[in-house]
Parts: sequence; C-alpha cells; structure tokens
Amino acid sequence: MSDAVVTRFAPSPTGFLHIGNARTALFNWLYARHSGGRMLLRVEDTDRERSTQPAIDAILDGLSWLGLDWDGETIYQSQRAARHREVAEALLASGDAYYCYASAQELEEMREQARAERRTPRYDGRWRDRPASQAPAGVKPVVRLKAPLAGETILDDKVQGRVSWSNKDLDDLILLRSDGAPTYMLAVVVDDHDMGVTQIIRGDDHLTNAARQIQIYQALGWSVPAMAHIPLLHGADGAKLSKRHGALGVDAYRAMGYLPEAMRNYLVRLGWSQGDREFFSTPEMIEAFDLAQVGRSPSRFDFVKLENMNGHYIRSASDKDLLAAIEAALPFLPQGQDGADGKLELDAARRAKLLAAMPGLKERAKTLIELIDGAAFLFAQRPLTLDSKARDIAAAGRLHIVHLIPGLSALGEWSAANAEAVVRDYAAEHKIKLGDVAQPLRAALTGRATSPGIFDVLEVLGKEESLARLKDQSA
Repeated sequence: MSDAVVTRFAPSPTGFLHIGNARTALFNWLYARHSGGRMLLRVEDTDRERSTQPAIDAILDGLSWLGLDWDGETIYQSQRAARHREVAEALLASGDAYYCYASAQELEEMREQARAERRTPRYDGRWRDRPASQAPAGVKPVVRLKAPLAGETILDDKVQGRVSWSNKDLDDLILLRSDGAPTYMLAVVVDDHDMGVTQIIRGDDHLTNAARQIQIYQALGWSVPAMAHIPLLHGADGAKLSKRHGALGVDAYRAMGYLPEAMRNYLVRLGWSQGDREFFSTPEMIEAFDLAQVGRSPSRFDFVKLENMNGHYIRSASDKDLLAAIEAALPFLPQGQDGADGKLELDAARRAKLLAAMPGLKERAKTLIELIDGAAFLFAQRPLTLDSKARDIAAAGRLHIVHLIPGLSALGEWSAANAEAVVRDYAAEHKIKLGDVAQPLRAALTGRATSPGIFDVLEVLGKEESLARLKDQSA
C-alpha cells in the first residue's frame, strides 16, 4: 500500500462513544497504521440541537483511553458550512443542481400517492427543468442534485463486494435546505474530498448513503474514495445490538474495569477473521490488519468472551503495569473499598502491599473491579467483618487458629515458606488435611472463603497484622 492512504473516523456527538463506533474507529486506525498512512478525526456536529460539548468530550476521551490517536487537528463539520454552500452553488452554476420550490403540502401528496401505489416515496423531479420565473411567491427553495435518471450507480465495496443501485429508484436529493443549511450528504462528500480521504470504513447502515454520495462526487468530477461498509454488531442472541446486550459507551466499559488493550483485542476480533487465533498485541494487529479478512456477516457481542479476554490480559500484565492500570482506573470505577468517599486511596505503603499481593490477586480476577475487590482484605480495618461463609468456616476451625498462633508467633523470619512449614507441620501432627487448616486461616485473615494463596496472604499482611487478625478470631 502507498503512504498516501487516509482514513477518517467521523462520529456524531449526540451521545457517548458507542462500542460499535469504537470498533469502526479501531478498524480505521489499524488500516491507516498498517499502511503507513493517516487517520483523521471529524466531528459531525451539524445537528446543533443534539450535538453537545459533553458528548464531544466523551468521544475524544474514549478514543484516547482506547489508545486510538488521530493525525492532525480535529475537524468540526459545523465550522465548514460556508464551504459546503460554496460547493452547492458551484453545482447550481454547472447545471448539476437546481432550486426546488415544492411546498410541504406537495411533498406530502407525493408520499401519500406513493403509499397508495405501494411504491417507495420519492421526489418526482417537478422542478428539475422549470425556470425560476415560475417560482411561487414567498417560498424559500431547497437546492437539489440533478441526479442521473437512467443507468446504475455502482460501488465496488471492499467488504460488501459489488453493489449497484438503479438510478430510476434514486430521486434528486437535497443539498441545501430552505434556510441554506447544508445536508449531511453534501457535507460528508465535501469534507472527505477536502480532507484527502482515500478509504472510507464505516458501518453498513451507511451503505444506502454511498449511492447518494457517489452521485455527488460524480457531479463534481471528484474521485470517489474507496469504501468498506462493515456489518453492525449484534447481541449474543443474534438481535441488533442494544443497551441490554452491551451497547454502552466506551466510558461504561472503563467503569466496569476492562483494560484498553483487552478492549482493542476483543473489538478487532469482532468481524475480522484470523483463523482460531484470539490474542494479538497492538503491533501484531497493525501488522496483520487488512479489509480482505473482514466478513459480511454481523458479529455477536459476547460479554463472557470479553471478560475471559480481559482476565487473560490481567494475568499477563506485569505487576507494576497492573498497579498503574488500577491507579489510572480508580477515578472511573463506581466504588472502592475504603476511604470516606468510598474510593480506594493508595499511598506509598498501600501501593507496596498491593504490589506484593498482585501475583496472587491477578490470577483470580477478570476485571479491575474484581481485582480491587479481591484486595480488600489488605486494607481492611480490624477486627475484620467476615462474610457469612467465612464466619462459619472460622467458627468451625477456631481451635486450629488458636493452636497455630504460638507456632507462627515463634517464627524469626516471616515468609510464605516459613509460615507454610508451620501450618503443614501442624496438619501432619494432628493428622488432618491441609485444607482443613488453611480454610479457617483464610477466613480469619481475609474475611472471605476465597483469596490468593493463604501463605502469600500471610507474607503480604506481615507478622504483626496476621497475628492480630488471628487473635481477633480466636477469642
């Protein structure tokens, strides 16, 4: 591929960065990076009533969290309206567009007649060749494209293959509204041309728009960018992705404790085929990505697979990187384990303790929330509040806890290995299974029936804290 490849991600800021749009952004980013080209960002904020600054901020923040950087300054479509009108006026001057004075009542009559005849409603071209001298008084016209009446409009799509539309089924679309505002169709074409976009990658819900936009390109004598319309995401049940399936904003996934690298890996595998291989580092994705492996069928969003993939990334991360990920995520997680405001506070001592416990904690967690929840025992205040299952286990094994305290207290060097030797010797002496001793210890030390390895827990908590917790439960 040449280094002249330019893709673009063009979200409408009427809400959060939807997870399906995030995948579209990822595909654009990967294609540009794979080719040594550029990915541009254009905010399509022409709907001034619905476009909001918080939505724009959420989109930019979501892209940044996912690690999807863009080239150059962000383009705002609303700031380019004068350029859009200039192009429409050029089409009027060349005879490829015209003023249409059809009233709202006339347009409604056309729709009613089409419904009665069981046709798709379309504008009938009544002002296509009429002179402006016949214009009714007081009617502000729209500007329509003089679209071809015969033949076909054809797209060789890089995902969908060859797609064709009969021109007789496509009416003369509006370029400028009666108030002079450019339409979405015109704005997209002008912006893509002016930005030098060579490859459009977007959802296949835009496929019908492609026919209209190609006709505008052709009327202007501009080269049509290559296009690839990717299937939309569906839920695990095969229905169109909705909020009940997980059609949330990227910010929601961050708040659920997912890692951005896991989200990238999961999203790229939705519709991009690489055999049975599931896991890709970002450089590997960039190296391998091509539109030829993007399928035409909708992909199913599956939370179980996402959680499993996130768990893989948590287990694979270095302890230091995982600590950094936790600290970065804390402001966005719904709640922590302590602190007056319910948020987990990490000072230097707590960081050190969490880092020491990380090898055992990360083996059991699929999200950062689970990881932090699993670490709650590290920072719990004495006396611990045991959950109901742990309370029963500790009560049943109280005598074991009592008898182990002297042996653990006598240890000169406090370590997981030395603590294990004491517990194993005790179990062997009393001819009981190791688990019968370890479980009451776990309950007393963590307040739960599950935790990282109990001897690692003893080492991380330290001698003083461990013995104090055991004495609390032996009374």
